[in-house]
Amino acid sequence: MHGLDALAIFAAGIAAGAINAVVGSGTLITFPTLIALGYPPVTANVSNNIGLVPGTVAGAWGYRRELAGQRRRIRLLAPMSTVGSIAGALLLLALPARAFEAVVPVLIGLAVILVVIQPALSRRVAHADHDEQGDEMRRIGLLPTAGVLAVGVLLAGVYGGYFGAAQGVLLIGLLGAVLGDTLQRVNALKNVLSSVVNGVAAVTFVVAAPDQVNWAVAGLIAVGSSVGGLTGAWVGRRLPAPALRGVIVAVGALAIYRLVTS
Repeated sequence: MHGLDALAIFAAGIAAGAINAVVGSGTLITFPTLIALGYPPVTANVSNNIGLVPGTVAGAWGYRRELAGQRRRIRLLAPMSTVGSIAGALLLLALPARAFEAVVPVLIGLAVILVVIQPALSRRVAHADHDEQGDEMRRIGLLPTAGVLAVGVLLAGVYGGYFGAAQGVLLIGLLGAVLGDTLQRVNALKNVLSSVVNGVAAVTFVVAAPDQVNWAVAGLIAVGSSVGGLTGAWVGRRLPAPALRGVIVAVGALAIYRLVTS
């Protein structure tokens, strides 16, 4: 690996870590960088996933204040992210790379729409389902639509384990539409679930396909994404909700454009 290549990968890792902490879609920076430098697609995807794990953990740590009171949500949803991530990682190793290309832009577009209408949806959900089941679900930090949310998180985990670009947008759109909570707290929960997805997928790749891992690339992205994750969390926590929502929509739209035109 040449020095300039290493610098480019490191810089891409910083940018990806920062974007992932604020919204997601950092893979749309690191993955094309690796492809442009000549790495095979599967090796680039696997190495990138492993390298971004420390960055997503750093982003979650940066949002630790917004995670207060969400422990039960994490306990209920993290297993769904785990199962979905394993399935997605195994699909990456078994299916052709174009298997999800048609549906991914649609999913991201739906997520962007959910983010835009999230305030209205949250108000409707907050005033609905006032039965005993709803009160109990609210007591543990989830709304009565927990089953729908769990399935959605599972599917987002499958996508995240398979490729992961804009999985943060998908998660924020889903969580924000179902949970009656602020966007910053939703983003904090998104960071934790993204960490679970990336971490589990990384372990799956190391165990199932160690020959696809380029550890030099993964290491450079890991260091860069850690710096970017902490920086992104610092910036993201200070953005007002409308500004954060605008960033999410802009990144989601860019993700769709890049995926459709690539």
